Amino acid sequence: MVSKALAKYIRALHQRKYRQRHAAFLVEGAKSVLELLSSSLGIEHVVATTAFAEQLAASRALPPGVPLHLASEDELTQLGTLQTNAAALAVVSQPSQPPLPAALPASRLVLALDNVADPGNLGTLWRLADWYGLPGLVLSENCADPYNPKAVAASMGAFGRVPVWADRDLGAWLGTLPPEVGIYGADLEGDNVHHLTLQPTGVLVMGSESHGLSPDVAAQLTRRLHIPHGPGGRAESLNVAVSAAILLDNFFRNL
Repeated sequence: MVSKALAKYIRALHQRKYRQRHAAFLVEGAKSVLELLSSSLGIEHVVATTAFAEQLAASRALPPGVPLHLASEDELTQLGTLQTNAAALAVVSQPSQPPLPAALPASRLVLALDNVADPGNLGTLWRLADWYGLPGLVLSENCADPYNPKAVAASMGAFGRVPVWADRDLGAWLGTLPPEVGIYGADLEGDNVHHLTLQPTGVLVMGSESHGLSPDVAAQLTRRLHIPHGPGGRAESLNVAVSAAILLDNFFRNL
C-alpha cells in the first residue's frame, strides 16, 4: 500500500527542484529497477505490482531493509512518468559526486557535454559512456538534469555504473588541463575523423545540436573533428548522440 505522504513525495520528484531539494530521483520500469538493484546506489523505496514483488522475492534481488510497497499497474502509472508501468518504480538517493581527478584525461577519455538540454539525448550519451567504458560524464551548468526521469530511462542502467560531474563551468575546467591533454570537439571545418588515428585519452566535448559549443568551450579545443557525409548524403546535421557514437568509435577502433 502506498501512503499519501509517499505518493506526494514520488510525484514531487517529477520536478527538478524537488529532486535537488531531496537529493533523490526516480527509476521506473522492470529493466531499470532490476539494473538499480544490482548497483551500489542507495534505495529509499520500491513500489511494485504483486507479480513483480513475487519475482523479486523469488530471485532475492531486493536488498535487505529496503521498504517494498505494493500497488496496482494503474497506481504505478499515476505515480510515475511512464505512459504505462506494469512492474515497479523506485526512489533512489542521488550519489555524491566523486572528485574530478585533474589527471584523469591524461590517461582516459572523458566525455563532456556542453548545453545538451534534452534529457533523452543526455541519457543516450550516458549509455554510450557506459558502452565504451568511459570513467564518467562532465556536464556543463546548462545541461539537462541527469536525474530527469527521461535521462535515467534512456541511460539503460548507466545511471548506476557511470558517475557524472554535473553543473561544471566547462570552459574553466578545460582551461585547467595540462597542455598535452587533447580536447576534441565536432566541427564541420575540422579534420576528417576517418583519416585520423585517435587514442582514447583526453576530453571529447559534445555540444547542443542547435547552438554548438559555447564560445568559451570552443576556444579550448586542441583539435576539431569532422564526420564526413557518405556518398550522396545530404542530411544537414546528425543527432548529438549519433555524432558522439561515431566519434567515440573512432577513438576506440584501433584497440
